[in-house]
Amino acid sequence: MSVRHAEADAYLFDMDGTLVDSTSVVERTWAEFSRRHGLDVEEVLAYAHGRPTASTTAHFLADADVAADEATRLAALEEETVDGIVEVPGAAALVAGLPEDRWAVVTSAGRRLAERRLDAAGVPRPAVLVTADDVARPKPDPEGYLLAARLLGVPVDTCVAFEDSEAGVRAAVASGARTVVVGTLASHDGTLQRVLDLRGPDVPGVVTTTGARS
Repeated sequence: MSVRHAEADAYLFDMDGTLVDSTSVVERTWAEFSRRHGLDVEEVLAYAHGRPTASTTAHFLADADVAADEATRLAALEEETVDGIVEVPGAAALVAGLPEDRWAVVTSAGRRLAERRLDAAGVPRPAVLVTADDVARPKPDPEGYLLAARLLGVPVDTCVAFEDSEAGVRAAVASGARTVVVGTLASHDGTLQRVLDLRGPDVPGVVTTTGARS
């Protein structure tokens, strides 16, 4: 698998659910949080996907101090837990075939967590990694995508963004990037390109046989 003639100036990837499958860890973490606070786990998971941990704890817990303490505790727990983390099929091969200055990761995870999960999944770390630590306004705000494009030195509307969550898709679309939905998300407006994973000729910028950049 390699890069086809340029379809975009750069490629911007969400991490969890797009490059890295951390479903088992995420579900265990938020299930435990929900039990501790008497919350509906499905509701918590639906809100949490694509958002920073602190945004989710603040949304569900009225006491700001308790919410902040829980965010710190959960972040530490997630950083320690890499069992069950794997790549989304095709992710490692796809990004390994992209020039270093043509791709970035834009994630709602903190930097240490992002690096841990990328390493655990065997996905190369990008030169440009925009995390929750780098933005004032997390997804669904487009700040992270705008920052990634700026750090790569390209206009965001010449980029392709890959996302799997409602909050992430909203952020990518709002940034002006061409947005591709990865996986089974059903709640976007239906006009965006979709791919099940990152394998195959229908993924923008890749082919299944050796190709060359134009």
